[in-house]
Amino acid sequence: MHPILFQIGSLTIYSYGVTIALAVIVCAWALSADAKRHQIKPDVIYDLMFWTVAWGIIGARIFYVFLTWDYFSQNLLEIVMLQHGGLAWQGGFIGGSTAGVLFVRHKKLPLRLTLDLVAPYIALGQSIGRIGCFLNGCCYGKPVEWGVYFPSFEARLHPTQLYETGGLLAAFLILKYAQTKSHRAGMIFVLYLWLAAIERFVVEFYRADHDNLWFGLSLFQYIALGIFITGLFLLGRFKK
Repeated sequence: MHPILFQIGSLTIYSYGVTIALAVIVCAWALSADAKRHQIKPDVIYDLMFWTVAWGIIGARIFYVFLTWDYFSQNLLEIVMLQHGGLAWQGGFIGGSTAGVLFVRHKKLPLRLTLDLVAPYIALGQSIGRIGCFLNGCCYGKPVEWGVYFPSFEARLHPTQLYETGGLLAAFLILKYAQTKSHRAGMIFVLYLWLAAIERFVVEFYRADHDNLWFGLSLFQYIALGIFITGLFLLGRFKK
């Protein structure tokens, strides 16, 4: 764990924030290059990224605070301390996708084409961001003898953050490959929903930072099931 990369006087550089920034820069650069092939100006992509990321982070933080309100109700200042970690992907997806769709509608871009274009880079950005979770020590896994030693827990744990990094990177590669094949508009985005939902559902079995609800499943697993079903719903709509 290395939550702090380095300090310069009173300035502290946190690994979590650096990885989030790196994810945004890498995805914005790669996405703008892809967009040119569809006659979409890079400036439009940069604006789309800005609004999507900004509201994605806001949504992710709000959802995380809501889920852990018992802690934040006693530590209100921690709500704005993003450098300490604590973003829920599900909230980020809702906030970011809502802002993205509204922006696309405002710019009169083809919605399904844009969703297909963006989908692989959502997975890539999440993959990079999970490295920040690993360095920060949040989103931790259950104890296991061969696991990675986390000093703050004084135990060896499943490196679930790295499981997600690997799973989401694989999703990115699958989505990029799918883009090269003939497909109906919107199907790449549907495939992203399925891959992201499956990845999170599986990794949740090894995480220790949540409580299970019904049938031994966590809230996040039920949300993942909901996202997978949403993909099925969109599949039916797009086929029509």
